[in-house]
Amino acid sequence: MADIRENARELMKGFCRVCPVCDGRACAGEVPGMGGLGTGSSFKANVEALAQLKFNMRTIHAAAEPDTRTELLGLPLSMPVLAAPIGGVSFNMGGKVSEEDYVRAVLSGCKAEGLVGCTGDGVPPFIYEAGFAAIRALGGWGIPFIKPWEDAELYDKLAKAKDTGATVAGMDIDAAGLITLKKMGRPVGPKTPDKLREIIDKAGMKFILKGVMTPAEANLAVEVGADAIVVSNHGGRVLDYTPGTAEVLPAVAEAVQGRIPVLVDGGVRTGGDVLKMLALGADAVMLGRPFSIAAMGGLEEGVRGAVEKLRGELLAAMVLTGTPSVAEINPHILYGSR
Repeated sequence: MADIRENARELMKGFCRVCPVCDGRACAGEVPGMGGLGTGSSFKANVEALAQLKFNMRTIHAAAEPDTRTELLGLPLSMPVLAAPIGGVSFNMGGKVSEEDYVRAVLSGCKAEGLVGCTGDGVPPFIYEAGFAAIRALGGWGIPFIKPWEDAELYDKLAKAKDTGATVAGMDIDAAGLITLKKMGRPVGPKTPDKLREIIDKAGMKFILKGVMTPAEANLAVEVGADAIVVSNHGGRVLDYTPGTAEVLPAVAEAVQGRIPVLVDGGVRTGGDVLKMLALGADAVMLGRPFSIAAMGGLEEGVRGAVEKLRGELLAAMVLTGTPSVAEINPHILYGSR
């Protein structure tokens, strides 16, 4: 993985520094690129919120071989992890790997390791076309995410997403004010509850709403028929000065009360971070930048290596907190929990 990261650093020069600690400090304001918007406060808040959480270490127990398997929306997963939807290799990552090769690497690497990858959307069209083609080539094994466009483009892309064979689709509603799309003359916008209900009904697939940061909007997502939500501030790339996702996750999960799965992304870098998010109430966790760096630096091999490293870290953290299975993760593994 050290060689893969070094290769990624060279290929992504000027777009991502592949820092030893990916915390948003060196790349603040670099959008397009891999940084956070404005001061980078939201990006940094994601990482800091996770870093403040500590584990209760336990070693007197029988949880020697934890079970990381789970299921999400009918998709069996070897561990509760997904590759977040990230696209735009040319203007976010330097373009020295093609969009097609990049997305194939993410999806194929995830599938080989028993995970599922999500694909992104954007301008120009080859971004979503590459994602759809990769999902189709894998027999529908992937989750296509569509941005909150106006009707004609939105429904056209949802129909094409369904044609890939995928059983789950999503909308990253946290992209409603994405500055890069506005600069390209293709603005996106927020959706009313009635509009979201219409979109979900017409999609004809299980549907994820990504970009929920408050309990009130989590309840709205349930009410409009979403099958799952993602607690996300779009990696800190759309609004400066939001809290970290780990800060808001417990209240969101409490509001949902198990009615639909709650996913989360933002600042997750290690298997330990995955365990922290699960302990806070998430059913599964999305990783963005770590998989992007792995794919840029080593294509499918890089992604598989990143997954293996993550799995090893998760297993070690579960053993050392006395956690026998994903189903038995609870807040008490975190220091200071009640």
